[in-house]
Amino acid sequence: MSDDQDTMDEWAAALAEAEGEDGGDAEVAELEELSEDSKADLTTEEKRKLDTILDIPVTISMEVGRSKISIRNLLQLNQGSVVELDRVAGEPLDVLVNGTLIAHGEVVVVNDKFGIRLTDVISQIERIKKLR
Repeated sequence: MSDDQDTMDEWAAALAEAEGEDGGDAEVAELEELSEDSKADLTTEEKRKLDTILDIPVTISMEVGRSKISIRNLLQLNQGSVVELDRVAGEPLDVLVNGTLIAHGEVVVVNDKFGIRLTDVISQIERIKKLR
């Protein structure tokens, strides 16, 4: 078994355990795996186009909060400085893909690595409305 698969199994076990601790109020999304079988009905041209799209890199980031400060205050920041954010402790983090909000989540730790568990995924309709 590969290291990536081992890591994924550890994450899955940790998330399952965490769900049990918080009463299991998180909803598990069932996603259809995009496999060669699901591509069988596509033409060669459609498969090529799909493969091209699936290989496009995107930047995913998790945002704890934001703050606006003056350049004067920015230049005064040093080690140990505290910047107040626009979020309350315990509030969900924003998950952004290429700068567009797609979900909210909470921080989890597995084997000394941070991750994020999605708690609310923004619907496609809402994302389209925000583009207008």
